[in-house]
Amino acid sequence: MARRQRKPRRPAKPRFRINNQIRSPKIRLVGDNLAELSKAVGREIVSDIYSTREAIKMADAIDMDLIEISPKADPPVCRITDYKKFLFDKKKKEKEMKAKTVKTVIKEIRFGPNTDDHDFNFKARHAERFLKDGAKVKAYVHFRGRTIVFKERGEVLLLRFVKHLEEFGTIESLPRMEGRRMFVLIAPKKSAIKSTKKPKQEASKQDKKKEKPKPEASKDASVAQVEKTPEVPKDAPVAKAKKKPEAPKDAPLAKAEKASDVKADKS
Repeated sequence: MARRQRKPRRPAKPRFRINNQIRSPKIRLVGDNLAELSKAVGREIVSDIYSTREAIKMADAIDMDLIEISPKADPPVCRITDYKKFLFDKKKKEKEMKAKTVKTVIKEIRFGPNTDDHDFNFKARHAERFLKDGAKVKAYVHFRGRTIVFKERGEVLLLRFVKHLEEFGTIESLPRMEGRRMFVLIAPKKSAIKSTKKPKQEASKQDKKKEKPKPEASKDASVAQVEKTPEVPKDAPVAKAKKKPEAPKDAPLAKAEKASDVKADKS
């Protein structure tokens, strides 16, 4: 089977028009490098309206590009700078803005019109924890079957729930129906959100205290301790051992003489 030929991708359209791509005959020139541009051109250039051809010649004089920043303005706003550097700075700013944006997390808590006190308190504790973590809480009462008749009970329950959490959050919308659900939205208070930075700082301080080296004992103190320890005398084990009486060298000779005398008498 013949393979299907993939269609060539269309080249991506440039995000900004540069140099000869700019269609308008006149542009408004802005930028921070106008003083540098004035030195290169040889005359004073200020932020003003210029013809597009003249602005392109200025950009060529300092080996840079004329970039159309806002094409919808009348006339379009342009600046003279390096196009690659301009795109790099633009992406960097977008990343920083994206990192700073706070992601809103919504936690849902479900009730019934006949929820008892135990379940109510249990779910309220969970809602407190969610609000302390910085998340929004969406509490709703779900009416199943014939329980749709008890809408007033659901409204009272949600208002009681909001009052229970008034220390940790503020109500964004009053209880309202959406299909078979009555819901309310609670946003966290800034004072109730747990600060994650302080515990880390305290922990780092404690670690630094632990890492501090203990003061080493001076050499003189160690020598003094060695001097204080009583030395065991070398002659101590010799003194304890009892000396055995040495036998005289002439003892065996005397015994032999006595034995010879006894034999002589018997004979």
